[in-house]
Amino acid sequence: MKKLDTKSLCLMAIYCALFVVLDRVSDALNLFKMASGGKLNFGPLALLMCSYHLGWKKGTLVAVTSVFLQLVIGSVTWYGLASFLLDYLIAYSAYGLCELFPNYKYFYSGVLITSIIRLLSSTLAGTIVWETPLWASFIYNATYMIPTTIFVIIVVPILCERLKKVW
Repeated sequence: MKKLDTKSLCLMAIYCALFVVLDRVSDALNLFKMASGGKLNFGPLALLMCSYHLGWKKGTLVAVTSVFLQLVIGSVTWYGLASFLLDYLIAYSAYGLCELFPNYKYFYSGVLITSIIRLLSSTLAGTIVWETPLWASFIYNATYMIPTTIFVIIVVPILCERLKKVW
């Protein structure tokens, strides 16, 4: 990781704050909200943009920090250590890695791959924590993850292209 200068730290703090705000907006809109947790979430947009802007190391650090911010402000619903690790820490930290995967014109493969990692991590959490069959956990989590993935697959390339001049 390059040196953490004042500008980088400020940008990282802004991305963390943006994640929290977008997560709260998602809560307020209440779209695709599931009974035991999970919702269409705009928060990953901030984590993905951070990774593309600042690189995967800082992006992952912001993602991990954002999970702990969620924990502190009380927007995390978890049921033990396995639930916290799989549903939040691993699932959201994956978004920080998206910059590692190649882009193909306007298709940012990292967005899709990290969204799939989150889906698989949450599916595994459902199987372990709730003891549901793998297929049932997958369907449950896909119900809100597919709309979230479609949202970020559309919005991230548009924002990245528009912000390249500023970055």
